[in-house]
Amino acid sequence: MPEQLLFAMEVTLNGLMAGVLYALVALGFVLIFKASGVFNFAQGVMALFAALTLVGFMEGQIPFAHLINAIFGTDIHHFGWHVNALVAILMTMVVMVALAWCVNHFVMRHLVNQEPIILFMATIGLAYFLEGLGDLMWGSDIKNLNVGLPQGINGWIDETTFNLFGYGFFIDNLDIVATIVAVALVIVLIAFAQYTKQGRAMRAVADDHQAALSVGISLNFIWVMVWSVAGFVALVAGIMWGSKSGVQFSLSLIALKALPVLMLGGFTSIPGAIVGGLIIGVGEKLFEFAVGPLIGGATENWFAFVLALVFLVFRPQGLFGEKIIERV
Repeated sequence: MPEQLLFAMEVTLNGLMAGVLYALVALGFVLIFKASGVFNFAQGVMALFAALTLVGFMEGQIPFAHLINAIFGTDIHHFGWHVNALVAILMTMVVMVALAWCVNHFVMRHLVNQEPIILFMATIGLAYFLEGLGDLMWGSDIKNLNVGLPQGINGWIDETTFNLFGYGFFIDNLDIVATIVAVALVIVLIAFAQYTKQGRAMRAVADDHQAALSVGISLNFIWVMVWSVAGFVALVAGIMWGSKSGVQFSLSLIALKALPVLMLGGFTSIPGAIVGGLIIGVGEKLFEFAVGPLIGGATENWFAFVLALVFLVFRPQGLFGEKIIERV
């Protein structure tokens, strides 16, 4: 088999793995949009905040240490202990649920029935607030996140493909774990939305707030629940991306790559977020492989947005989104 074809197969597999990570972030957007009609621009920053909090708990870092030292003239930074990764993840989840309650109580519930652009601007403000809060609590230095996930080349795949094709595929163990986690997460979320009382209530709120209220559904409870689930998705995405490239403030920019994923898959479809992520991941890798050398490379920075623009022109609701028809 030609070496170029084998290399293209390897690029495709790595693209699938990258697409799953994009889809993890997109899931948070979809969940909140389905339940409240709010496009949460802060989802990427939520992933960053969750990852920063997780590292802070694991390393026993004192929150707001820089602020405390500046006010009182002290020089304290750590408690002197480390927390197990699983315990730290549970503690971080508690923080994300508390954050969800605060977002709903202090921001979103005061903006009920406002124009979508006002809600969108509120999430932009929330994004900048969380970014500043994360910097103030945990510092701005790049942090290493190690929760025990396997990393590095998968030896079995490398050896097997070398024996079959004479060419070993480089597939990262972390990407394989991320794929498995994302698939499991999607299955759980779909089952939750379709077969649980809370999931049906969430869909009812998404369809008609007033009708949901009339049958006794609490909007506050549903919105806190949805923001909590989105916080959990952000935590998972933060763990995967933070383990892959370190916990740094550029992590919040992964939200921008999730936008084309949503445009392809549809803003209201959980499976669409996954399919859109896979298309973007594979497409940008193959385009860089096939066309990048001809035009100077760096096509991964803009390919996803150009593809999303094409979809907006010909199918604005995305592959799985609901087509909205307004009568005038």
